[in-house]
Parts: sequence; C-alpha cells; structure tokens
Amino acid sequence: MADEVTPAATPAAAAATTTSKDAEAAGDHHTVPTMSASESTVSLANLVAALRALVTEPVQRPESPWRLLTSLTPRQAVVFAAAFLGWALDAMDYFLLTLCVSDIATEFSKQQSWITSTVITNAITLTLLFRPFGALIFGLAGDKWGRRYPLMINIILYSALELVTGFAPDYGSFLAIRALFGIAMGGEWGLGTSLAMESIPLEARGLFSGILQQAYATGNLLASAVYYAVYSRYPNQWRVLFYVGCFPAVLVIIIRFFVPESEAYEAQAARRAKTNSNFLRDLGVTFRMYWPRAIYCIILMSFFNFFSHGSQDLYPTYVTSLGYSSNDKAATVAISSTGAIIGGTILGYLGQYFGRRRAILLCCVCAGAIIYPWAFSKSLGSLQAAGFWMQFFVQGAWGCVPSYLSEISPPAIRATFPGLMYNLGNMVSAASATIEAQVGQNYPTKNFKGDTIPNYGLTQAIFIACTVVGLFLTISIGKEDRKAVLVTGALEQGHVERYEDDASVTEAAVSGVDDAEASKAAEKNDEFIVVTAETK
Repeated sequence: MADEVTPAATPAAAAATTTSKDAEAAGDHHTVPTMSASESTVSLANLVAALRALVTEPVQRPESPWRLLTSLTPRQAVVFAAAFLGWALDAMDYFLLTLCVSDIATEFSKQQSWITSTVITNAITLTLLFRPFGALIFGLAGDKWGRRYPLMINIILYSALELVTGFAPDYGSFLAIRALFGIAMGGEWGLGTSLAMESIPLEARGLFSGILQQAYATGNLLASAVYYAVYSRYPNQWRVLFYVGCFPAVLVIIIRFFVPESEAYEAQAARRAKTNSNFLRDLGVTFRMYWPRAIYCIILMSFFNFFSHGSQDLYPTYVTSLGYSSNDKAATVAISSTGAIIGGTILGYLGQYFGRRRAILLCCVCAGAIIYPWAFSKSLGSLQAAGFWMQFFVQGAWGCVPSYLSEISPPAIRATFPGLMYNLGNMVSAASATIEAQVGQNYPTKNFKGDTIPNYGLTQAIFIACTVVGLFLTISIGKEDRKAVLVTGALEQGHVERYEDDASVTEAAVSGVDDAEASKAAEKNDEFIVVTAETK
C-alpha cells in the first residue's frame, strides 16, 4: 500500500505522497475498508479476491437486536419509519390490483367481450415493466436535488394514480394508468432505501435492512386487510379499493415536517460547490468508473427477482389447482408472508456479522433443500409449512439487499443505483409466472380428485432450482462492503483513512473529496490534508 499526504487548497486537488509510517505518526490511525471503483472491473484477480474474502472474512459477534432497535435517535427513527411506510404503502397499492382481477374483468368485458382475467393481468406486467423508468427518473432527481422532495412527489403521484385507477372508464385507460403507476412505484424503493440506509448507524444497518425490505410483504398483508374490509361491506366493488388506496398521500405530511435531508446528499452538494463540478459531470465520471459493477448488479438482481417471483406468484394458483378452497389459498399466502417477514428480519440482522454474501448463500442452500416438499406436497398442512420456510429463506436473502446494494453503490448516485438495479432485475423477471404457467400447461398431471391440471409443482421446482444455482454462483463472485461509509462527498469509494490528532480530523476516499469532518477541518485551517490509500 502506498499512502500519500499533501496540503491542498481544494478537495479535488488534494493528493501527495508519504509513507504509512509517516501517516501513522500523525496520530491515532484506523482504517475503514471500502471498495474502490477499480474493484468493479471484471478480472480474474477480482474474482479470486472475492472468493478468498468469502472464506477468510472474519465473523463478528452479534450484538443484541434490542440494543440495536433502541439505538436510533428520534431523527433516525422517523427517517426509517417514513422509508418503511413509503415502501409498504406502495406495495399495498400494487397488491390491491392482484386481488380484484376477476371483478375488473367482469366489468370491462361488458364493453369488450374479449377481456378476461388473463387480459387484465397484462396491467400487472405493465406495472413491472415500467418500474425501471421510475427508478431512473426519481433516482436522478434524488441525487441532484436531495431525497426528501422527490420522495414526497413520488408518494403523491402513486397515491393519486391509485385514486384515478378507480375512475378508469375502459380497459385502455386502465392500462395507461397502471403503466404510470409503475413509474411511480419504481421510484419509491431507491429513494426510500438510500434515505434510510444513509441515516442508520453502521452496526445496525443489517437489522434495519432486513426490516425495511419486508415492508413489501407488509404491504401485501395490508392489501389483504383492506380487501377484506372493503369487500365485506361492498362486495365486488373493486373501484372502492382504489379510492381507499390513495390514503398513503398523508405520509407526505410526516416527511415534509419531520424527515431531514440526507447528510450524504448534502456532502455531495458541498463537494460539487467547492470543486466547481456539477451533477452531469459526476454522472459521466461515475458511469466510466462503475459500469462493470452495474452490469454485475443487474444480473444479480435478475436472479433475486426470479427467486421471489418464481416462488411467490404461481404458488397460490398451485394450491387451488390441487383442489383447495380460496380460504385455504388465502391462509397459505398469509402463512408464507409471515415466514417472509421473519426470515428477512433475522437473516438481514445476521448478515451484518457473518457477512451478507454468506447469509445469502445460506438462504440459497436451505431454499434448495426445501424445494421437494414445497413443490410436491399434497396435504394442506405440508404445503403451508413448506411455503413458510421457502419464503423464510427467499426473503431472508432479500433482507440483505437494501444494505448490500447501498454499500456497493457509487456515492454520487446512491439514490439512483440501488433502485435502478433492483427494478431492471425485476423487469427481466416479470414473466416468471407466465413461464411457469405455460410450461406447467404443457406437462399436465392429475390432482387427488383425478382432474387433469397443469403440473405447476414440477415447473416451479425446476425454475427455483435453476434460480438458486444462478444466485449462488453470482453472489459468490461479487464483492461486499459492510464497513462502507455512506455519508461521504466522494465520487468514488476507496480505502478511507482517518487520522485523529489534536489539530484536526482528516478523511478522504481515493477520489480525494471531503466529508463533513474534512469540511470542518478545511474551514478551521483554510486547507486540509487528504490521505489517499491505493490497494495493490
């Protein structure tokens, strides 16, 4: 390792040389290891390094979950609650449509006889396909203008579109509204995740990552509750569901008055101002440095989304195809969702100490072991038990995703990168249920009544087995960065060196830009020292 130290008038110009001994002599020295852009490069050396780290990375002793839960300041708790509710209510609005497909088809088929439930499901696919556009639009807005106001606009937009859905006069306008809803839905996750992960203390990041991701499963349960409450009073009145579904707009009031702006965004804005840079220039530099990492993350998130959609979307249909009732199906979904929430929280928490990649690999192995009882059981109890454990491990792996993606994201576009990668992977996997259904119909079997049915069990088993292998291999060769400093004004992640003495605190990444502490030192001394550590 070659260390360089130089006084600099501006952060961007700060770079010079010294030895490690000289640096250590400056004061108490400790290193926060983070990933540089060069480690995004696709190379044999980086592959070997990733596999070596998977084996040799030390395991930490877990801290008390209760201590972590109570460690948040009131400000951090409000920020996290806003992010969690934003994603949960967004997911609720999405799942409301999945619960009333047949009723919508019945009404619109009176106008156009060719409209069936299968045709209406095109709106669900369209929503998924348009989500990456929302992730890109709102993510870039969050990186350029801050997280708060784009998030507020996003919540108002998806709430308004949910309300407008209830007034759709025909199938064409219904499709158009749901496509726009997809844009709004795609924008929320990236903004909420970056805002939450940037505010959570490092040691609590894994636990709250697991909790945050399960807002999606929570939204599913909320949708079921709203559906039951509305349909018990207004049977088959699907439009009322969407009228009620607009209430998440109230969340904007909380964000407006109680949620502060992200310190990471403020550090980026300060760096741009001091270096006469701008957001478009940052985008160009970031793309040149990080495009290999983006390609890797798209592949990774495609497998993650195949993992979830392939194990969730067709399973309720599979249960009813075996001859069980709608109530049995609803109970199975609820039990599976409960497993998802518990698994995501526990494995997200453990990933902080054992390693996020190790936690994901464990989930892949355990999910693979459960495939047979999950896909081929015949009794309702066995199906529900297998569904619980399958979703425990599927969402257990997902519990590591918010923290994992945030930590390896380029600092200048952290509101854009995680959400865009997630939703591009989601777009790739959008046809999971269609693929499984089509293959199942081509290989029919018989249920316990002797009726001929599609062989959904076999197709789901093959699909998830292939996905587990793909996810296992992809995450094995990736990198993780559990110690990443998320509140930084840097353009590039690197080995951050911090030196503390009586005079000042100095810190910088490979790019040589400041964070809040370095800014204070700069204001105090009119210049500050940046330490750059290059890995060899």
